[in-house]
Amino acid sequence: MKNLKVIVSLLLAVLMFSGFWSGKSDKEIKAENNEARKERQKTNSETLKKLYKYAPESKKMVANSYGYATFANVGVNLIILSAEGGKGMAHNNKTGKNIYMNMGSGGVGFGLGVKDFRAIFLFENKKVFDSFVNHGWEANAQADAAAKAGKHGGALNAAITVAPGIRLYKLTENGLAIQATIQGTKYWKDGDLN
Repeated sequence: MKNLKVIVSLLLAVLMFSGFWSGKSDKEIKAENNEARKERQKTNSETLKKLYKYAPESKKMVANSYGYATFANVGVNLIILSAEGGKGMAHNNKTGKNIYMNMGSGGVGFGLGVKDFRAIFLFENKKVFDSFVNHGWEANAQADAAAKAGKHGGALNAAITVAPGIRLYKLTENGLAIQATIQGTKYWKDGDLN
């Protein structure tokens, strides 16, 4: 009987410290998830506002699309290795539903530094939107765009077609990115927030 108590105690300790049990109640987890959803909605609004500032015609494109997705990303490049991670949401313009998503990528390429950027995907139809949100998406594309930095350049062609039925805007702190690189990037639903 004494051995059984020791074994049960050890199993409980392992379970508690292994991450299977966070120590948070369902109510606390639900509140944290609601807060995370609100934060992503706020970031989505800020991203769209910034896009409309640099590419005013994009407002009509977003409104006329079947749906769109926005992501806030941070990338780190350390000599020859690079990694990016981000969070975002997809919005179905037809149903009004939000789907919360994550993204991540890794690669090899020379560089050093940290970059913060936003990506806005526009989906032409239900098929490409549903495929993106339900099956995830792995991007292996790189495209150049006409960019608008400050008052120079034109933004009309700044939305790059990255796959059939999917167009992309990429924003940096200075406005639209001259090059929209999404090579080796994976997008998937956030299991906790949906």
